[in-house]
Amino acid sequence: MNHCDEQERPQSEPEEMETQEAPDDSLVPEVQATDDSKTEGAKKDEGKKESEDHVTINGDIAMEGEGDQTLPEENAEEDGSRSEATFKYTVQGVSKIKETSLSPSVTVRNLPWKIMAMPRTSNSGERTMKTLGFFLQCNAESESQTWSCQASAELRLLNQRDGSDYTKRISHLFYSKENDWGFSNFIALPDLLDPEKGYIKDDSIVLEVQVLADAPHGVSWDSKKLTGYVGLKNQGATCYMNSLLQCLFFTNQLRKAVYLMPTESDDSAKSVPLALQRVFYELQHSEKAVGTKKLTKSFGWETLDSFMQHDVQELCRVLLDNIEIKMKGTCVEGTIPKLFEGKMHSYIKCKHIDYESVRNEPFYDIQLNIKGKKNVYESFKDYIATETMDGENKYDAGEHGLQEAEKGVIFHKFPPVLHLQLMRFQYDPVTDSNVKINDRYEFPFKLNLDPFLKEPETTPADYTLHSVLVHSGDNHGGHYVGFINPNGDGKWCKFDDDVVSRCTKAEAIDNNYGGHEDDLSVRHCTNAYMLVYIRDSCKPDLLQQVTDEDIPETLKRRLLEEKRLEAQKRKERTEAHLYMTLQVAMEDQLYGHQGNDLCDFDKMKFREFRILKMSTYSDIMSMLSQAMGYPEDQMRIWPFISRTNQTYRPTVLDLDNPNKTIHDIADGEIVWTIFLETQLAEFPSASLPSFDKESDVLLFLKMYDPKLKRVSFCGHIYPPISTKVSQLLPVMCERAGLPQGTSLVLYEEVKPNLTEKIPDLSLQLDKALDELMDGDIIVFQRDDPENSQYELPTARDYFRDLFWRVDVYFYDKNNPTDPGFMLVLSQKMNYFQIAKAVAAQLDTDPMLLQFFKSQGHRDGPGHPLRCTYDGTLRDLLSTLKPRQPKKLYYQKLSIKINELENKRQFKCYFVNSKLKEEELVLYPNKTDTVRDLLTEAKKYLTLTENGTGKLRLLDVISNKIYQEHKEDTLLDHLNPAGSKTYRIEELPLDQVNLEDGEMLVCAAHYHKDLFSTFGMPFLLRIKEGELFSDVKERIREILDISEKELEKIKFAIVVMGRPTYISEESDVKVNIKDFQPQIHSSGTAQPRPWLGLDHMNKNKKPRFNYFEKAIKILN
Repeated sequence: MNHCDEQERPQSEPEEMETQEAPDDSLVPEVQATDDSKTEGAKKDEGKKESEDHVTINGDIAMEGEGDQTLPEENAEEDGSRSEATFKYTVQGVSKIKETSLSPSVTVRNLPWKIMAMPRTSNSGERTMKTLGFFLQCNAESESQTWSCQASAELRLLNQRDGSDYTKRISHLFYSKENDWGFSNFIALPDLLDPEKGYIKDDSIVLEVQVLADAPHGVSWDSKKLTGYVGLKNQGATCYMNSLLQCLFFTNQLRKAVYLMPTESDDSAKSVPLALQRVFYELQHSEKAVGTKKLTKSFGWETLDSFMQHDVQELCRVLLDNIEIKMKGTCVEGTIPKLFEGKMHSYIKCKHIDYESVRNEPFYDIQLNIKGKKNVYESFKDYIATETMDGENKYDAGEHGLQEAEKGVIFHKFPPVLHLQLMRFQYDPVTDSNVKINDRYEFPFKLNLDPFLKEPETTPADYTLHSVLVHSGDNHGGHYVGFINPNGDGKWCKFDDDVVSRCTKAEAIDNNYGGHEDDLSVRHCTNAYMLVYIRDSCKPDLLQQVTDEDIPETLKRRLLEEKRLEAQKRKERTEAHLYMTLQVAMEDQLYGHQGNDLCDFDKMKFREFRILKMSTYSDIMSMLSQAMGYPEDQMRIWPFISRTNQTYRPTVLDLDNPNKTIHDIADGEIVWTIFLETQLAEFPSASLPSFDKESDVLLFLKMYDPKLKRVSFCGHIYPPISTKVSQLLPVMCERAGLPQGTSLVLYEEVKPNLTEKIPDLSLQLDKALDELMDGDIIVFQRDDPENSQYELPTARDYFRDLFWRVDVYFYDKNNPTDPGFMLVLSQKMNYFQIAKAVAAQLDTDPMLLQFFKSQGHRDGPGHPLRCTYDGTLRDLLSTLKPRQPKKLYYQKLSIKINELENKRQFKCYFVNSKLKEEELVLYPNKTDTVRDLLTEAKKYLTLTENGTGKLRLLDVISNKIYQEHKEDTLLDHLNPAGSKTYRIEELPLDQVNLEDGEMLVCAAHYHKDLFSTFGMPFLLRIKEGELFSDVKERIREILDISEKELEKIKFAIVVMGRPTYISEESDVKVNIKDFQPQIHSSGTAQPRPWLGLDHMNKNKKPRFNYFEKAIKILN
């Protein structure tokens, strides 16, 4: 059972409340009444008159558990956390009242509550009547917009003589937009001022309020201090999970076992046992509400799952199953069945012979039918009630044949912890949906189940109510809370997400029976949904105290370390504005890069440091010295800068002011990327050579090998600008491991797709290189005549080819979960080059592949690509965004692509004689007819033995057969648009040759509404004048159903969307004209009538809402 989440707390921004101040009586307007049940807003009164105020407060709440007890809510009156109070307010000069009057505040649930009275005017037709407005106001002076408090109250006008008080009741969720609630026209002013009625004395009245409030949300409420327990935060719609987790937490024996599960090597993000241990540990030790995001993340849930409400009993079953599996092979194996498993006997006993079939079945919970039942005991009696099997439903007793028998279950053993699910959500066939049953249903604090056992157990089946999980709302949405009796002693607490409060037995039990529609003190549609009972004989073990000694030290250390790291991350987030990131690239990291520039900055694994923005250059050098293990004089910083030609190169660091902060040096960048030059290992004690920014230049060297089609990084140099290029050749040979004097060709790597040859090596660097700058890259290669034989003979060719390379991801079109594979391809490739590369990856023939473009607007395959496509890969990918992953889709074929393109794909379904369908994809020629298509289909189908061997093609629309296609119909004339599907089936023997007076009619299934067709339609042969009972027997054989099921079907002749039901009399005969289309006066024929089978769709699952899906724990 699923529920959509309703707004459990008011979240919207409050509207500005109407307020009026009235310093002068003559300026106070009368307030017009518009609603008898609520105010328009809180009315402030700055100058209220002095009056005698009498405030009386109720004492501690009396508890009922094992005898009358008082809540251990210490000093409830002093700290204002009490749930109930009664207070009075005397309004003086009531006959002349013209302004709002407010009482002093009284604190209930840590919120200020006031009585508010004001003069109102009621308009009833032509009459205008003055009345008294009487309201209860809560927390009106708070500026918070997030608080809320559910409360019910009795508003009383006290009789000051011997008569009765005048009373009205309210129930309301108080929050910032509606912080007062009551009656605009509480009582007419003439009745109020009539001395005979006794409400007024000495021109004063006494107003009294008795308020009962739930613990508030969104305000300071110390659950730990007031109850000793803490709540769980709601992620959006996880109240159902929160109530269950609290229930499991207080099953102390289970909590101990969970702590003992070995999780030392578990993945912190995916381990369900570890996440549950974490929640239990925090519930035991935290001072405030505990989060559950890590737990739901361990379930494998997405964010949306936390905003979808599910069934608490379903989650209980799935979670305990998961934990039971994880406990196998550990010291706590078997804990779940030991605590929750009971046993029942399912039996069938023959009445007239000595034969009985018995099956033992374990159970972890019991689902009790509550419809028409008064209490738990009646539901248990119904559960074990026997069912008689007779008539057509006789029991097959094997060699004894069909026998009358009794079928039922009887309990053999009840578990220590008994979970009872009250089936308040049941399917309603009238509305075809699940509805909630809010009828009154009682459950006792003490429960004895001995009468429902086959044989008495060693200890009485006496149980004490431990938890009541309550649902408010209907099947479309609602809210769960838990009432738990932690120690089994009748002292109850209410667990409402993050708020925990003490409560009475009446609030926990009596108020959750249901059937309280007329009781304003109970929220609408609020009732128990799941009950947890603890077996009395097992109570000492089940509820044994859980201490720190029960938690393994390794688990405590791990959870405390997690807390420390989380606190550190929170601190880092709050101080993030004070810090920046320093990304460091070392020369060793530049080796192996095959692309432009010095590295791929998207894939580069920089060494990162979090540094204060106010740090100085010397601070950074000192930090780097410690981190890298080099003295400061053996390191030099070269910041990367973005050039205008789309390159990213290191440059000299200009330190004109040594006192500048590192944030200023980095020009305000939050992430500052540098190349850190360090001294070579062969000079361990030498400082770095000096660098003159005016006369020297930083150059990087690469060598290209055309045979291997690879570049090799050869380090950096910083020669004087006046150096001739030829003077660098010895260094290049040395760095590349080439013999000195080797003839070299040099290129300057200017930018992507622009690598220029340096023609004259005798020139100085500033003349030979275009716009010489720090960070320029020179690429050299051997000047070898044999280079011309290679695919990319020069460095220029290599970088030009590199410019056109692209990473393309290929996915199987027919497998939505296919992880795909990536190929590095040239954007200049044509169709067959792409197909060859993909075929090599898939080990198939390139001609047995069909490709599909990627849709630009959303993920998924688009139109198929013809094998005659004359564009390039670049053209194929041109519709995709620049940074969007480049995707293409493929499918493997059984025929070659060039043959396929001369054919057409034809999707249809084959339906066998048992009305079971399977998808069929055929590839007929585009010029083929239906006859050719059916001939092609025979190659792939297994037809019935001794059948006709003849096939036909039918149109099916909305589960009805629309027409049969003639065999000479061209396939080009078929249009599979809309909801139409094509169906191929074998002709039955009785439909091959129709005689005079016979015809085929379409038969289709529906339930009540003709437009709600379902199931598999079929063609039926009928004959003029035959008994309709014979037709029904033929239908029974086709559908392969029993006579009893056939009796549940009503038959109708459907003409133009109107059913005419066929009489169930046995002598009804078939009239062929009823199934023939009639001709209108305009000359057009109406649609063919069809035979409707009206019955319930047994295969349809009722859907609660659009988002319904089953609960799954994926890890």
